[in-house]
Amino acid sequence: MIARLTGKLDSMGEDWVVLDVGGVGYLVFCPVRTLRNMPPVGGSVSLHIETHVREDRIHLYGFEATAERAWFTLLQTVQGVGAKVAIAILSLYGGDELTQIVAAGDKTALTRVSGVGPKVAGRITAELKDKVAKMNLGPVAFAAAAGGGATAAPAPAQTAAGDAVSALVNLGYGRAEAFGAVAAAARSLGAEATVEALITAGLKELAA
Repeated sequence: MIARLTGKLDSMGEDWVVLDVGGVGYLVFCPVRTLRNMPPVGGSVSLHIETHVREDRIHLYGFEATAERAWFTLLQTVQGVGAKVAIAILSLYGGDELTQIVAAGDKTALTRVSGVGPKVAGRITAELKDKVAKMNLGPVAFAAAAGGGATAAPAPAQTAAGDAVSALVNLGYGRAEAFGAVAAAARSLGAEATVEALITAGLKELAA
């Protein structure tokens, strides 16, 4: 099985790249988020690979980080989520965002992905919550969402989000719904958003 490829970018399309590795061109399917970070043609590329072998084909899926590859595998343990849907989810959300979404049970965020309906979104959040909590896929974010203590010092943006969640909880909202609202606000406002801005935007999300 191929686990990693490093070579030169030969060409790329809407959801794929061809890597020239020692004169051999490998067709690799990638999330849009990975494709956005590709260098110009001829540049050096290194991707973590997930190999799918079928009777009639071999498909390679490439990711910038091992966490993304882990999410790709994990998502496909859910009924109704195949490689195509998993790639679509990872095209819209990064690993940290998915950790927040699953921890908060934010099904609405998942239904924004093409091919993910309410039933599949519900299965993803319900079936993966315990698995994500046990895996190294974003422990600080998950602990904050679940109401536990973080195991490492949070970054400033995480501190602001945590304070905003606490403020909404103090206003009477449930922790899960408060975290979901703040996570949505953070995605909209960006990493530099203040606590006050996150609270205001979070309240709007909850009122919607």
